[in-house]
Amino acid sequence: MAARSAPNCHLRLEWVYGYRGHQCRNNLYYTAAKEIVYFVAGVGVVYSPREHRQKFYRGHSDDIISLALHPERVLVATGQVGKEPYICVWDSYTVQTISILKDAHTHGIACLAFDLDGQRLVSVGLDSKNAVCVWDWKRGKMLSMAPGHTDRIFDISWDLYQPNKLVSCGVKHIKFWSLCGNALTPKRGVFGKTGDLQTILCLACARDELTYSGALNGDIYVWKGINLIRTIQGAHTAGIFSMNACEEGFATGGRDGCIRLWDLTFKPITVIDLRETDQGYKGLSVRSVCWRGDHILVGTQDSEIFEIVVHERNKPFLIMQGHCEGELWALAVHPTKPLAVTGSDDRSVRIWSLIDHALIARCNMEEPIRCAAVNVDGIHLALGMKDGSFTVLRVRDMTEVVHIKDRKEAIHELKYSPDGTYLAVGCNDSSVDIYGVAQRYKKFGECVGSLSFITHLDWSSDSRYLQTNDGNGKRLFYRMPGGKEVTNKEEIKGVHWASWTCVSGLEVNGIWPKYSDINDINSVDGNYIGQVLVTADDYGIIKLFRYPCLRKGAKFKKYIGHSAHVTNIRWSHDYQWVISIGGADHSVFQWKFIPERKLKDALHIAPQESLADSNSDESDSDLSDVPELDSEIEQETQLTYRRQVYKEDLPQLKEQYKERQKGGTSKRRERAPGNSLRLHFVHGYRGYDCRSNLFYTQIGEIVYHVAAVGVIYNRQQNTQRFYLGHDDDILCLALHPLKDYVATGQVGRDPSIHIWDTETIKPLSVLKGCHQYGVCAVDFSADGKRLASVGIDDSHTIVLWDWKKGEKLSVARGSKDKIFVVKMNPYVPDKLITAGIKHVKFWRRAGGGLIGRKGYVGTLGKNDTMMCAVYGWTEEMAFSGTSTGDVCIWRDVFLVKTVKAHDGPVFSMHALEKGFVTGGKDGVVALWDDSFERCLKTYAIKRAALAPGSKGLLLEDNPSIRAISLGHGHILVGTKNGEILEVDKSGPITLLVQGHMEGEVWGLATHPYLPICATVSDDKTLRIWDLSPSHCMLAVRKLKKGGRCCCFSPDGKALAVGLNDGSFLMANADTLEDLVSFHHRKDIISDIRFSPGSGKYLAVASHDSFIDIYNVMSSKRVGICKGATSYITHVDWDIRGKLLQVNTGAKEQLFFEAPRGKKQTIPSVEVEKICWASWTSVLGLCCEGIWPVIGEVTDITASCLTSDKMVLATGDDLGFVKLFRYPAKGKFGKFKRYVAHSTHVTNVRWTYDDSMLVTLGGADMSLMVWTNEMEGYREKRPCDSEESDTDSEEDGGYDSDVTRENEISYTIRALSTNIRPMFGVKPHLQQKEPSVDERQGVVRPPVSRAPPRPEKLQTNNVGKKKRPIEDLVLELVFGYRGRDCRNNVHYLNDGDDIIYHTASIGILHNVATGTQSFYQEHNDDILCLTVNQHPKFINVVATGQVGDLADMSATAPSIHIWDAMNKQTLSILRCYHSKGVCSVSFSATGKLLLSVGLDPEHTITIWRWQEGAKIASRAGHNRRIFVAEFRPDSDSQFVSVGVKHVKFWTLAGRALLSKKGLVSTLEDARMQTMLAVAFGANNLTFTGTISGDVCVWKDHILCRTVARAHNGPVFAMFTTLRDGLIVTGGKERPSREGGAVKLWDQELRRCRAFRLDTGQATDCVRSVCRGKGKILVGTRSAEIIEVGEKNAACNILVNGHVDGPIWGLVTHPSRDFFLSAAEDGTVRLWDIADKKMLNKVNLGHAARTVCYSPEGDMVAIGMKNGEFIILLVSSLKIWGKKRDRRCSIHDIRFSPDSRFLAVGSSENSVDFYDLTLGPTLNRISYCRDIPSFVIQMDFSADSRYLQVSTGCYKRHVYEVPSGKPVLDQATMDRITWATWTSILGDEVLGIWSRHAEKANVNCACVSHSGISLVTGDDFGMVKLFDFPCPEKFAKHKRFLGHSPHVTNIRFTSGDRHVVSAGGDDCSLFVWKCVHMPH
Repeated sequence: MAARSAPNCHLRLEWVYGYRGHQCRNNLYYTAAKEIVYFVAGVGVVYSPREHRQKFYRGHSDDIISLALHPERVLVATGQVGKEPYICVWDSYTVQTISILKDAHTHGIACLAFDLDGQRLVSVGLDSKNAVCVWDWKRGKMLSMAPGHTDRIFDISWDLYQPNKLVSCGVKHIKFWSLCGNALTPKRGVFGKTGDLQTILCLACARDELTYSGALNGDIYVWKGINLIRTIQGAHTAGIFSMNACEEGFATGGRDGCIRLWDLTFKPITVIDLRETDQGYKGLSVRSVCWRGDHILVGTQDSEIFEIVVHERNKPFLIMQGHCEGELWALAVHPTKPLAVTGSDDRSVRIWSLIDHALIARCNMEEPIRCAAVNVDGIHLALGMKDGSFTVLRVRDMTEVVHIKDRKEAIHELKYSPDGTYLAVGCNDSSVDIYGVAQRYKKFGECVGSLSFITHLDWSSDSRYLQTNDGNGKRLFYRMPGGKEVTNKEEIKGVHWASWTCVSGLEVNGIWPKYSDINDINSVDGNYIGQVLVTADDYGIIKLFRYPCLRKGAKFKKYIGHSAHVTNIRWSHDYQWVISIGGADHSVFQWKFIPERKLKDALHIAPQESLADSNSDESDSDLSDVPELDSEIEQETQLTYRRQVYKEDLPQLKEQYKERQKGGTSKRRERAPGNSLRLHFVHGYRGYDCRSNLFYTQIGEIVYHVAAVGVIYNRQQNTQRFYLGHDDDILCLALHPLKDYVATGQVGRDPSIHIWDTETIKPLSVLKGCHQYGVCAVDFSADGKRLASVGIDDSHTIVLWDWKKGEKLSVARGSKDKIFVVKMNPYVPDKLITAGIKHVKFWRRAGGGLIGRKGYVGTLGKNDTMMCAVYGWTEEMAFSGTSTGDVCIWRDVFLVKTVKAHDGPVFSMHALEKGFVTGGKDGVVALWDDSFERCLKTYAIKRAALAPGSKGLLLEDNPSIRAISLGHGHILVGTKNGEILEVDKSGPITLLVQGHMEGEVWGLATHPYLPICATVSDDKTLRIWDLSPSHCMLAVRKLKKGGRCCCFSPDGKALAVGLNDGSFLMANADTLEDLVSFHHRKDIISDIRFSPGSGKYLAVASHDSFIDIYNVMSSKRVGICKGATSYITHVDWDIRGKLLQVNTGAKEQLFFEAPRGKKQTIPSVEVEKICWASWTSVLGLCCEGIWPVIGEVTDITASCLTSDKMVLATGDDLGFVKLFRYPAKGKFGKFKRYVAHSTHVTNVRWTYDDSMLVTLGGADMSLMVWTNEMEGYREKRPCDSEESDTDSEEDGGYDSDVTRENEISYTIRALSTNIRPMFGVKPHLQQKEPSVDERQGVVRPPVSRAPPRPEKLQTNNVGKKKRPIEDLVLELVFGYRGRDCRNNVHYLNDGDDIIYHTASIGILHNVATGTQSFYQEHNDDILCLTVNQHPKFINVVATGQVGDLADMSATAPSIHIWDAMNKQTLSILRCYHSKGVCSVSFSATGKLLLSVGLDPEHTITIWRWQEGAKIASRAGHNRRIFVAEFRPDSDSQFVSVGVKHVKFWTLAGRALLSKKGLVSTLEDARMQTMLAVAFGANNLTFTGTISGDVCVWKDHILCRTVARAHNGPVFAMFTTLRDGLIVTGGKERPSREGGAVKLWDQELRRCRAFRLDTGQATDCVRSVCRGKGKILVGTRSAEIIEVGEKNAACNILVNGHVDGPIWGLVTHPSRDFFLSAAEDGTVRLWDIADKKMLNKVNLGHAARTVCYSPEGDMVAIGMKNGEFIILLVSSLKIWGKKRDRRCSIHDIRFSPDSRFLAVGSSENSVDFYDLTLGPTLNRISYCRDIPSFVIQMDFSADSRYLQVSTGCYKRHVYEVPSGKPVLDQATMDRITWATWTSILGDEVLGIWSRHAEKANVNCACVSHSGISLVTGDDFGMVKLFDFPCPEKFAKHKRFLGHSPHVTNIRFTSGDRHVVSAGGDDCSLFVWKCVHMPH
């Protein structure tokens, strides 16, 4: 019996021998108190060298592997390994946890570092991406996270001299990070030529951007910024593992065993070689070093800690030692002295003094040691080795006595016999050998009974028997010394064992859990005297059991500290200590044993604060020590609240079903009905499984919950108001201390907690994302700022919230057992209690975690189940009510006393100003004094005490009380039976509200002419309810069985009730007395119906699949309807009483004739014509539309038709009540739906006059009464009116521009592929062919007599010194992204400047001068831009970009917030919008930013952008969202518009609540695709549609439309803040009255139109903005135009190509002009000096190439259709045109002597034309055998040769004009080229990068000086090289800005500028060349 409870003694950790030096670094420091902090296994150790004392931090659950010291040197952060590893920040003085940081990393935490002021902590994970996290550790909040590197990171540090900068290093890399907003952005360190790229192991930051780092080869690398500037070679001879910075300088320690000290500039001070000192040894390796003043701490690989005093550096002091690498298995204790012996795979045996806590002897052996034993006299020490030998040493001087090797496999266990004569040696080969000690260990015997390796041995006290355990778990006995096996059990029975270390045997059965693998307990040792047993297992746990423990699954106490497996455990000789050793952690733990008698005075050793319980929950013995649970509690613990389908799953399910049903055609569906429902009254209160959920509000109303409804009941007026924000069962409710707010928690997959205002019934905050399945308890803190909640997941997670912000502050796993209550300490907001099954726990907050301690009952009691708890009058006092009726009184965590309060469980308690009130299962309310000394008064809840004003009847006396609350002179009581009562202090009781008791409710009938209804339920009651103003239960009758259906007779006098046992009865409707009853069926009666008229017949349907028809007058059965294949669900009569319509469970719709019951077949067309007396059927054509898209997941359980046959109400399994128009033909009818019931609605009925609908909830047992509001009667209110399941099939309209924007796919640069379809081997991969000389083996002399080689390129600045170009600076951009982005042009600085974007550049353009400045921090295309309107944030701009996956890395989508004037980045927000950010908007105060993603869910996120904190995020819509904007006056309201949707959003706390726009209010209005949004006063919203209408919304309801505001889509709208005028922009053909831009008044009633003089056929406006008297317009055709409001004058500010790519680009031979030709069919002339477009020519076809003649007087243009045109520059007249090819012309060139024109095309050809023959342009010849399409061409300077680069990566040279190929390499080498634009050839081999698998270099151009080369490639990069660059992968500078694909690039004359043309961005960039100084 004893094993039923855990032993009363205790172990306390006293000392840990060891230090973790292996696989860890930088983990040893001095604290401020001069103590030393480090870690070993799972324990943080604080060691005081002065007192030789250790303190332990034990908050981790697995191995600690990293440690950081706070700059003030008191706090320590440690990180552990594990599946869900966490970081603890703790105080090294008190060893208490300050903060826990969790839920970010996986696998483990490799490095930690605090920043300079200690506010932030950075951590690095061990996951595959080596994630880097930055924490606000005090709040336990993660600020930022990013993937660290693809390989291991070894060290990370904050730059202590620059804010927000970090450095990390690791395998072959070093990275310099900057933290901005929530984005950590890395730059890789550039090793360059200064040092080899290699692994960096440690680092330290210094001033002036210097970083020192230690490398694997022993060098120190010094970095400035991100560049390596010098190396200190040979600082160590091998890897530098540790670097420590202090005031005096730096200390480094390495694998060579040396410590070096350096001054602040890293000049060497001194070196200490530990290998040379007294304690040193070969192979000593330093893992950690810490320098403070004149002391240096050193930690080594072999688990030693040295302290060095600098002036005696050759005498290091060894302050800690431990075993090194290799498993530790051997442990023995000395028989007479306090000594322990350990031996390990590191081949050392060590003897430790348990009193001095020190190593006193050490000896190294030849082999790894696996076991040890000391003889009884303490003279000999035997060691068993891994190789099968054993050695015996003398203990006093460690000299060898004997070495014997009889076996080949490891020795696992050896023991001396108690008389000291024999040694038994157990081996891995299943044998035990017996040796004689006195005979110099001669072998005496052998035991060979085992079939598996030997694990444990024990001798009997008389040394005559030996018992063994083996790997199979077998226990065998042998006679000694011969070794014969004993098989007779009797012989063994009386044997007394000298020691007990075996893991199997009757005495230790209890150490095994019931279901366990036999080998996970490694070691046991019994203490006979103390009657306790210790065990060590594979999970690092040490357990203390009673001995003997016979029953499996005994109770125990458990202790953690070791990391993985504990390999051995032993009592010391005098049982004062327990020694345990860890296999992998190499550590030896020494525990002090505290027996029971000492425990009384040692309350201080109450459960140590640790995250693992020290009292076992695990115990699962059959005989539990807890009394039987009360039946009610038992029932409650069985409830799971799990759902097959959660409401959250519905949108997703709908999508899936829609996919499947794409094919089905759909008829035009009926509109939803015009009338609507309003919840009027709910009968019911949830008491059967909830407690303390009933309160008085501030003004004396009563708040409680039932089903999914929060109810506020006014007792004076007997009315209710409802909070309908939940969509599933509410499980708990708490009241704010000011009694005006309420928190309610619900069931759900991701359940939410709503905090709402009882006055306005509006949600203030919604908390989600931390619980699973449901929230079962909530509580507010005393200041009302925080909220605690408990979930119903398996670990009953506890979360602490800042509810207003919606922030999760802390989270912890509560308990494996169910938690019933959480209470926050009213005095200390950081403390709380939870109570539940068999436990009460006291918690305190620590950063992001909570630390719990179990209540300590001591001898006073047992761990009872707690049902309720409250705090007393000090922070230490707490009271809890138990399931046995006691009240427990706690001080701190200790039980002080218990008081008997009730018979049966105490379910509810409440603290008053003076005293307490309790309520229990016994139905008694008790008032107590303030210390629970005496009970002042009791009230019994009895029928006799009911006051006359009661709204109903009490069902039974003394109902179980579940909730109590006091206020307003009354006690409010809620019962398990669903009643709410008010007890007056003087005694009378008023019943206020009641509902059915536990059990499903199905039966419902409404009276034929009175406003009353009847219900019958599985709770075995039949009840009559008054639906008129008195809202009460009129009568109740108990039944023998539960019932499922009932029906009033047509005259209302009789009531028929069908019961669950197959019987039914008829009762008098007034008195409920029996009239008659029948019992003909065995199964449930499911429906019962009187025939209409006189009610002559009664149809009774049962689950037996029959319907019986009875004659009411004669009380006889007259017919049976047979033929149904399944149970009957619904029955209806026709108006004549001759026909029955029946529904069955198999979805059959059947018809029977009455009264005989003959089956009829009626065609569906006829069914409609029949006049039915009632309609409750859910099948048939008339109600096909009521089945939802997800019909497979949910059933329609009930329906009911109004008497005017217009509206059908339905109820379904998901708890929805819906209204349809009748008949609901066609699939998926439109409806209005209402959520109030939680799960299935079992029945719905209209009252006799259709004024009310009554609905029943099956599981929520509530009866809800709804008023039916007729059409036209519309009071505004929140109703969840999702119009219908599938969005309307009518399309939302079509427009090519909208479609294009919707379907565009944005690729990120890094993934872009080649724009030209080239094939073949890339140049840098081609094999080089040997030259002629090489082939012939000619060796040319270095100085040749041959004439000098000609220049590669004709240069034009001969004579001047050539100056190479060293940099390019962006000066001008011609382009604006209007084609697929909107609302992206804004005024700044009162209209002086405008801001817009193209490619990845934000452009600030000065209107007056045309000068531009650029924001270039984006690394990919910008998609949206907005300007902060708040005066505090002047000129603050937000831009969102394209991105890849949302992995928080540098290519993830991000938003930059920046200052438009100085281009400083203020914040970067990396976001989870995979693909990109398509809309951004600032809130009214400017502090919040809203962003919308392009991900499939179109996520909407709200940010507090200055901190980079994400406040809220939610899936926006399943189709594309185009724009989302904050209301200009709000920080919480915004509107999103997109493909066929508009949604109105509210930010509540951290939650986003949305309402769909309601269109059904207007006739014929339909949901169109919405494109733009603007705002008016009084909550008006305007949305622009695809059809050109503008919709006007009041709140979320459409109130009118402005028809044809534009002729085409309304793409842009702008609300002017100062005067409220609205600008709209659309797509229109210009006409006299119309215009694409209109200015409207505030209400959108009148407007003025403006025409844009662009000369386009249609104007398409994409962006509008209004400044002072001017309107700024951005168009689809890439113009930005300023329109004057007064004179309507247009001024075009910015021009650009409309469509790209821009393939053609040429610069004027002598002036700063250039021409561009693009896919949009235009050639444009640009002036760089004037910063504008001078001219454009429309060609009518896409142009591909363009070229100036050498004099600049002619222009040749090549077209995509194969034609080419020559224009005269002066007159723009066509000089000649010709089309000899069908495919596109790729390049066109004039020869330098102006004689020839070469035309290269995609038909693999180059044609030559002689221009001297005039404009006829006849081809004179062409080049043959070109293998692929032509890319570029260049003439030689003498016009005799042409070089052609082609699509197969080959360059060819041809003669001009004959077109013959030149094949001789020597000839080619001598040609001087006039220009060089080729991307191929040996001279430019270096331009091809390593990363060009998919992408190509597209264009190149050599400068006129002939020494610089620029290229453009598919990644959008412009690169600058030296020319020529024949070496592969040449050095270069790169310039970003373009989108993917730079298509062409040219130098202007004089090499003043470079012009680059973009493919995807249709933009031209002009870069200024910066030349090197002379």
